Formats: sequence, structure tokens, C-alpha cells
Amino acid sequence: MKKIIETTDVSGMESLLGERITVFCCRYIYTGKLISVSEDSIEIEDCGIVFETGELTTKEWKDYQKLPNNWHISLQSIESFGFLK
Repeated sequence: MKKIIETTDVSGMESLLGERITVFCCRYIYTGKLISVSEDSIEIEDCGIVFETGELTTKEWKDYQKLPNNWHISLQSIESFGFLK
């Protein structure tokens, strides 16, 4: 078997710093710009909670509520993360 392998110094959450991401957690879905990753949490700028996604292939959330400031999310509550919408 052959594989293409790229080596970088950062991976996982750190590789997404500065990007607008969506984070699926045990209770809520958050979206915003990832600005900080620490041992136990991440910090999201221009963050909001997605209460209803609607079609995942559309550009807008069906029910998105913006939070008034940056938001910290515990790493242990994160189930998945990535680019969406």
C-alpha cells in the first residue's frame, strides 16, 4: 500500500487557527473564528450558537444566534469540528 504523507508542525485544532469553523459539542453547535487553542479549551471570535442548521448544503444557518463576545469552549465537550457553511 502507498500513502501520501505530509509533515507539518501543527495538526488538529491548531491547524485551523484563524479560520471560521463549526464546532459540534455535546449540547450545542458553535461557529466562529478560531483564535486560541489551549490544553483545555478553545476561544472563538465572532461566535454564535446554531440552534437549527437547516440544509447543511446551504450557505446560511436556519437559526443562528450571535453571542455578544468571544466564547471559550471546553475541549472535552467537543465531539467534532471543521468547515461548514
